[in-house]
Amino acid sequence: MRSYDFNFNFSYFAHTSMEKKEPRGLRNNNPLNIRHGMSQWQGTSPHKTDREFVCYMSKAYGYRAAWKILQTYYRHCEEQREPFCLRTILMRWAPPTDGNDTEAYIHRVMVLSGVGGQQILPAPNSKDGYQRLHRILVAMTCVENGIKPEQVEVEHILKGYRLAFPLGKLKN
Repeated sequence: MRSYDFNFNFSYFAHTSMEKKEPRGLRNNNPLNIRHGMSQWQGTSPHKTDREFVCYMSKAYGYRAAWKILQTYYRHCEEQREPFCLRTILMRWAPPTDGNDTEAYIHRVMVLSGVGGQQILPAPNSKDGYQRLHRILVAMTCVENGIKPEQVEVEHILKGYRLAFPLGKLKN
């Protein structure tokens, strides 16, 4: 009869399988999971390790892209005479046509940010824009990465804002 030695070290498996992997968006320095598209974003990483989502050199550049996208959404709403509000933002950011549960996304961001779905928001590059939209970006980061608000590194949101809208370009 053959004898088997079952006394091997399980610590390797416990260490690797028990560690919680950082969410994809945070690993990519792309906290809002911006997909590859036509835009050539500033601060993209030369190491393209993700086929679906953009990888940035830092989280600040990931948030810079988010601020720029919000500014584009704002201009689109002005041109179309649509309200620039949370619902409008998230219907474009996570559309149902992409398989998203957009209504659940909107509800979760409303709860986390304290911003109403139809509440008119200021231009992202305005003085009031940072204060009001910052809360929304924190909430979106939570939804996109499955984390709690206290886990969001908010200093990167401010750095991204400053990269997107240098002081000379701040609108009243």
